[in-house]
Amino acid sequence: MERPFSQACVNNAEPILAVLQNHLTDIRALLEIGSGTGQHAVYFAPRFPQLVWHTSDLVENHPGICQWIEECSADNLRSPVALNVSQQPWPITGVDAVFSANTLHIMSWADAQCCIRGAADILLPGGKLIVYGPFNYDGCYTSDSNARFDQWLQSRSPVSGIRDFEAVCECAAKGGLRLLEDNAMPANNRCLVFQKAV
Repeated sequence: MERPFSQACVNNAEPILAVLQNHLTDIRALLEIGSGTGQHAVYFAPRFPQLVWHTSDLVENHPGICQWIEECSADNLRSPVALNVSQQPWPITGVDAVFSANTLHIMSWADAQCCIRGAADILLPGGKLIVYGPFNYDGCYTSDSNARFDQWLQSRSPVSGIRDFEAVCECAAKGGLRLLEDNAMPANNRCLVFQKAV
């Protein structure tokens, strides 16, 4: 099996790292939702040696993630657990942080809400949810490229699509998460940081 590769992961790793460095220095356990190819995990985990980085995804993506992990020397990186965000209970609980990149627009809005609520449930008090990807604001696209991307997403799956920032924040608030930061990122993406009430 050829090791999976995402150019987007290469392109956005440094900008995401800049945000993570502001929020993960005191974190001891992190769950990554939708580890995908595994590239983000092997890039970020070694840079935060004080934490345990738990990868997760649907089972069909585990072989590729494992390939990347096997080639990484970080001893704080864990093999993927099977995680379907809509199925409770989740396999990992009691973490200080949850990170997810480019997932909310792939899954259905119902599953995206499950993802946010599930993250809120497993976070310890004061824990952080960090979500990267494109978002709409006031019901509008932030760029023509995002509009085209959204059309492409929905052509692949009618339930996919770029999510509204306000709806994501409302869902997070219902789970006891308040928005700390809304970071502008390259290529018309954002990195949202939420914190669970203490």
